[in-house]
Amino acid sequence: MQDRPTTTELADAVRGFLESEVLPALQDPRLRFRALVAVNALGILRRDLEMGAQLAAQEVELLESLLGMDTAGTLEERVQALNAELSKRIRQGEPPSGTLEVLRRIADLKLKISSPRFLTR
Repeated sequence: MQDRPTTTELADAVRGFLESEVLPALQDPRLRFRALVAVNALGILRRDLEMGAQLAAQEVELLESLLGMDTAGTLEERVQALNAELSKRIRQGEPPSGTLEVLRRIADLKLKISSPRFLTR
């Protein structure tokens, strides 16, 4: 999108509407829970729009360094190829030295989008 509102502004607007106007009016517990899930999903979407590419690039750096290889293609293609290669090596019983530490760092990157509060615990 080239003009305003930006995609993050749209996600914020919808999330704000759900939180301030829809949720307080909901009496049905099942529907209220589903609305809370939607609010959370919009938060994940916003963080992914803001940080997703940067964090994926960091994942590529970590995996390329761990695996000792360079990849080509889009960021998404590179992430998929590197994860496939690491999975293959693990299944073969030949994980590179430092795999656990890299996987922990990648998990932290993913938590920054999916559940950043978990990282502060």
